[in-house]
Amino acid sequence: MLAILKKEFNGFLNSLIAYIVITVFLVAIGMFMWVFPESSVLEYGFADLQTLFNMAPWLFLFLIPAITMRTFAEEKREGTIELLLTKPITDLQLILGKYFAALLLAIFALLPTLLYYFSVYKLGNPAGNIDSAAVVGSYLGLVFLAGVFCAIGVFASSVSDNQIISFVIAVFLCYIIYTGFDLIASVPVWGSYSYLISQLGIAYHYDAISKGLIDSRDVLYFLSVISLMILGTNLVLRSRKW
Repeated sequence: MLAILKKEFNGFLNSLIAYIVITVFLVAIGMFMWVFPESSVLEYGFADLQTLFNMAPWLFLFLIPAITMRTFAEEKREGTIELLLTKPITDLQLILGKYFAALLLAIFALLPTLLYYFSVYKLGNPAGNIDSAAVVGSYLGLVFLAGVFCAIGVFASSVSDNQIISFVIAVFLCYIIYTGFDLIASVPVWGSYSYLISQLGIAYHYDAISKGLIDSRDVLYFLSVISLMILGTNLVLRSRKW
């Protein structure tokens, strides 16, 4: 699995699209945080990173599918998937290797945003007047969110040999699981079940972790969704033998 992870991660770093999407992500976050007056920290008057943590999930919605769309789709298109599957590794090890490579790249894209934290930390009055616990929780929430989106992206890539189709499927599924349940819950027909429906979506659990309170139920939710997507990908790969 480690060999697959290393190969995939190096493949990402040798791909121009990886640098493009990471650059777009960082530039977009920077514009929202420092330039656009509606969301700029300088105009807001409070030393926090709420703009970053509000916008990052929506940018991840496109960034991560762009990263993962090639994981299996490219292998299928080039006809190397069968050769890869003959190697002395299990299907699950192959999936996990590709999955963790994509997740590592997503975390790699997040690391430069720590500069924004230190900038806001210094801009506080007095310096350091920022809720660091909430920042840590929000970053942890983004890592879990990236984990779920990567799992969805790898699954979407396994169901098609066309990278564009895989990208579209991944964006759609990420959108549905992130905010779709909230939209469904907002329909005034569910009564007391609306709250339960909203808990099925990522946004509910991401918002909870972003407050700095790490609840085991939220962590279990993210791990469950990731496991479900990984198992779904494994099922798709196994179906070739049927």
